[in-house]
Amino acid sequence: MVARREPVVQVLEKPFGGSPAGARMLIATPNIVKDYIERIPHGSSKSIPEMRNELAKRFEADMTCPLTAGIFTRIVAEAALDDMKGGKRDVTPFWRLIDPKTPLAKKLSCGPGFVAERRAGEE
Repeated sequence: MVARREPVVQVLEKPFGGSPAGARMLIATPNIVKDYIERIPHGSSKSIPEMRNELAKRFEADMTCPLTAGIFTRIVAEAALDDMKGGKRDVTPFWRLIDPKTPLAKKLSCGPGFVAERRAGEE
């Protein structure tokens, strides 16, 4: 998918994303987000804030960067959509993380309707 790189935990020099200066912020990677999504069980869903909180705990940080978490989630979703267009059936189930009512769902090339259909198909 994406070249492997390591996650980074930075100490915030100034407030960011609702966290104060001095907080430890995780900057994950697309592969970490992909792995997280792939661990969400069939028929279940999580939210991006839940993912951010869980990843922050896993990497001993106070928070996960909200900006990069959204970007990486979209990268993973679009890669899965490309795989589907190429005929692949076993793709990262991004619809388990992206709520169809969110702005992110509207930005996806598939649109929020596809996300809602996939979620409904797992119920």
